[in-house]
Amino acid sequence: MKTKLQVGGLASENVRWAESVKDFKLQESALCGDVLLITAFVSYLGYFSKKYRQDLMDSVWKPYLHQLKVAIPVTPSLDPLMMLTDDADIAAWQNEGLPADRMSTENATILTSCERWPLMVDPQLQGIKWIKTKYGEDLRVTRIRQKGYLDMIEQALAAGEVVLIENLEESVDPVLGPLLGRETIKKGRYIKIGDKECEYNPNFRLILHTKLANPHYQPEMQAQCTLINFTVTRDGLEDQLLAAVVSMERPDLEELKSDLTKQQNGFKITLKTLEDNLLSRLSSASGNFLGDTTLVENLEVTKQTAAEIEKKVQESKVTETKINEAREHYRPAAARASLLYFIMNELNTIHPMYQFSLKAFSVVFQKAVARASPDENLKERVANLIDSITCSVFQYTTRGLFECDKLTYTAQVTFQILLMNKEINATELDFLLRYPAQPGVTSPVDFLSSQSWGGIKALSSMEQFRNLDRDIEGSAKRWKKFVESECPEKERFPQEWKNKSALQQLCMMRAIRPDRMTYAVRDFVEEKLGSKYVAGRSLDFATSFEESGPAIPMFFILSPGVDPLKDVEKHGKKLGYTFNNRNFHNVSLGQGQEVVAEKALDLAAAEGHWVILQNIHLVAKWLSSLEKKLEQHSEDSHPAFRVFISAEPAASPEGHIIPQGILENSIKITNEPPTGMHANLHKALDNFNQDTLEMCTRENEFKSILFALCYFHAVVAERRKFGPQGWNRSYPFNTGDLTISVNVLYNYLEASSKVPYDDLRYLFGEIMYGGHITDDWDRRLCKTYLEEFIKPEMLEGEFLLAPGFPLPGNVDYNSYHQYIDDSLPAESPYLYGLHPNAEIGFLTQTSEKLFHTVLELQPRDTSLGEGSGATREEKVKALLDDILEKLPDDFNIPELMAKVEERTPYIVVAFQECERMNLLTSEIRRSLRELDLGLKGELTMTSDMEMLQNFIFLDTVPESWTRRAYPSMAGLGGWFADLLNRIKELETWTGDFMLPSVVWLAGFFNPQSFLTAIMQSTARKNEWPLDKMTLQCDVTKRNREDFTSPPREGAYVHGLFMEGARWDMQTGLIADARLKDLTPSMPIIFIKAIPVDKQDLHNVYPCPVYKTRQRGPTYIWTFNLKTKEKPSKWVLAGVALFLQI
Repeated sequence: MKTKLQVGGLASENVRWAESVKDFKLQESALCGDVLLITAFVSYLGYFSKKYRQDLMDSVWKPYLHQLKVAIPVTPSLDPLMMLTDDADIAAWQNEGLPADRMSTENATILTSCERWPLMVDPQLQGIKWIKTKYGEDLRVTRIRQKGYLDMIEQALAAGEVVLIENLEESVDPVLGPLLGRETIKKGRYIKIGDKECEYNPNFRLILHTKLANPHYQPEMQAQCTLINFTVTRDGLEDQLLAAVVSMERPDLEELKSDLTKQQNGFKITLKTLEDNLLSRLSSASGNFLGDTTLVENLEVTKQTAAEIEKKVQESKVTETKINEAREHYRPAAARASLLYFIMNELNTIHPMYQFSLKAFSVVFQKAVARASPDENLKERVANLIDSITCSVFQYTTRGLFECDKLTYTAQVTFQILLMNKEINATELDFLLRYPAQPGVTSPVDFLSSQSWGGIKALSSMEQFRNLDRDIEGSAKRWKKFVESECPEKERFPQEWKNKSALQQLCMMRAIRPDRMTYAVRDFVEEKLGSKYVAGRSLDFATSFEESGPAIPMFFILSPGVDPLKDVEKHGKKLGYTFNNRNFHNVSLGQGQEVVAEKALDLAAAEGHWVILQNIHLVAKWLSSLEKKLEQHSEDSHPAFRVFISAEPAASPEGHIIPQGILENSIKITNEPPTGMHANLHKALDNFNQDTLEMCTRENEFKSILFALCYFHAVVAERRKFGPQGWNRSYPFNTGDLTISVNVLYNYLEASSKVPYDDLRYLFGEIMYGGHITDDWDRRLCKTYLEEFIKPEMLEGEFLLAPGFPLPGNVDYNSYHQYIDDSLPAESPYLYGLHPNAEIGFLTQTSEKLFHTVLELQPRDTSLGEGSGATREEKVKALLDDILEKLPDDFNIPELMAKVEERTPYIVVAFQECERMNLLTSEIRRSLRELDLGLKGELTMTSDMEMLQNFIFLDTVPESWTRRAYPSMAGLGGWFADLLNRIKELETWTGDFMLPSVVWLAGFFNPQSFLTAIMQSTARKNEWPLDKMTLQCDVTKRNREDFTSPPREGAYVHGLFMEGARWDMQTGLIADARLKDLTPSMPIIFIKAIPVDKQDLHNVYPCPVYKTRQRGPTYIWTFNLKTKEKPSKWVLAGVALFLQI
């Protein structure tokens, strides 16, 4: 009977085992190859993303082993996980909180299988959460430089425990070197830490962990550790959020699914244990194992359990299919949330203050799901969920963004949502963001610039825009009316172009009216997502406060002249938190205040008080302690405990010091000063009151000059928005400058009988405000404003501060505010003395910046969403080949020198230019060839090569080229076309070394050297002293074609442009610019050298000449241009000449 049972029991195992034996035989032949692949998988793949892991495994390694002379056989469908782990392990990990996606499972497998110490790159802290649950109480957690951390490692090393070092930076304490490299001594029994030999227990395990999203570790660190990339992926996060949304919407389903998973995991574990037991009994049974009763029973149990499990597995498969079908309905909501998280996560590339954690995002997500309006219809409910999630995340993110970045974020959200829903064409979006205009074309119509026409030509080459160029030329009248309308984005396009999609219309608008693009994008967002995404309302403090908690501080990003902490005090008062109640602590950080702040935090966390920490950017060294403190108090502190932090953003990304941990968990709020002349003038006046106006005995003069000073203050502060045309450099003018100037005014008026206008202007313009100014042209501007606003005429009848805005009479304080409301004209460049074109220029640059930033935010793993044709690498390779093919050879300088008899000043300039050009072209050639080898895989990609690849992809001139080149604001395409023109110009000149009849001044690396050469050659010819010479420039009435030979002395130059005004050929004077013609070109200018005492300075405007529109550091010379109007008009209008636009 027993035997029968045994044979029967074994018979069913026999079927299962026979299959296994067959599998084992197949596996045996491929075992070596499989082990090789899996070893490589554990050693090398941990740091890569999902796509690279698959590509390396399937497209590189397997084919490589296959094509070897002696091929190494590999199991075709090899899954590394199945060799290294089994379902039972995976199940156990997931029960410990490991996310259920494939990537996380691979990571856990590598972490448990690797020989070197694992280093987890885990910005969203999902890996560390799992590790802490997995090891529980047995895990020793520490941080580098934490008090006593080395002692703790030493004890764990001897006891053979598991140690987790969390939050590593990019550099590691050198003391740990021997431990990381396992440099054992004394036959492997000891390791040296510092000077101390510490006992080493082979069971000791070290796990390293960093929160940094993209760390760069030293090569030796990468050799000592196995890097594992735990960064959440979009699909991975989507699966996690799907589980979260289903567990809130259909808790029954999620419970059933998790029970099923646990049950199946349980089955797998049971079966394995039973099989192992059975095999160990069979192998240890001696002689007559038929008499082994327990073995028989064991067999019977295994057989029954296997049969039961088989049945239950079939049942659960049916249930699982049903559950998955039901869950899939909610996937669109999870996909949208995952997309929004990744857009939010990329924002730190715009500004390092924009850090958001997955933990904080999950809270927003869950609240949004709970807040969504209910609906019986499942489809409607999912739509409501999507809407609620999008809106909540949008609000959460935008309140922490600066005004200038809000539209960038909104546009990126809109484009990405539409791409995901396949509602827009990726190629069209690519055009909109990149704007690859054709260089070197001339516009055939007067209402479009050549830059615009280049865009139209590029668009016309796309199928959807065929014949656009022909239509514009053919129906020029209708297009002109459209292009020149006040708000073309609100008008309808001419002809059938009005039927094009919204994105296609944006592409056309980008070419014809770039200055209206910010408005057009805003309208596009409103059309696609709804008006609530473009309304500029800021959330009130109370609403944001409700979302805060002991673990969620509120972080105010400060802007000059705004005090957000008033809101905190006001709200605190309402809820009973005040200084007098001793439950409200306000610490302004600076030297020695760190201890006070720590005490306040400890007390508040225990008692449930509020703490304000002001200006934490002033205590850089203490910030890591603050981060730890806040983390410590985020658990188990009083539920009423709140922290409010304020800090100024750093001026540049390099200067950013606020730790990620503080930023990502807090609710970030920006408060920015009001914009526009109206708000700024009110704000300037707000620094005073009725008492101020009455304090001076000479009331009339005091009030008039005080109001003029307020207007001056508002103008100089707000003129910044016009970029370089406003000020060459940005200055931190503040209210202190204004209040001190008013004090000085009071003292001077009280002390003298006459108003000392000159003294006052000097004090205000050179000291109070001028103290900030570092650029001579800006100093001239500041002085000119004061000469216009503060002069004796201000007290004699009507005196205009701006067109249509006279200086008010002698009234009281409130009437001044009223006067501003009633009389100040609408916001326009006229209020600053600028031409309306300045606003067009400023808006154009704003939209250029918007698109460039959105382009940089595009996901990296594909070229630009799906379906945009070539991959990133292919695009870069095509551009790279094109540049290398068109780049001419270097100038052969020894050969050129041999052609020259006498080295005149002009010839010296030519040689210098050739040398500089050779330096630049050889760097271009070297870096591109190196990158080409890197892309082919023949060289290791370095960070320099990676940066070069990015620059080329984003159509930006690479840094190593700009360092050797000349200033330029063009994208890579335009810059390279310009470079080829410069080389051509040099080739023509060095052909016979005759000075060209008309010289292209912009074609020089160093235009000053050419202008100096004009003076040198005249000085030599006439034997005049060089230091007593100057240049005179006469603007001719002729064009380039009219000249066939150079002048006897001096040179004709072409290629200059004017901004802020234009040159009137008829009268030969500077005149007001034409509307929408931002940088009209200048006629040919005749430049010759004359003695200084011969120059005529009557009725001239000393006009600065700059290389580019950046102005500032690109200044090269001053040309005196004839004017009938007062030169001060052109100073305020920011009139300048440029060599390139």
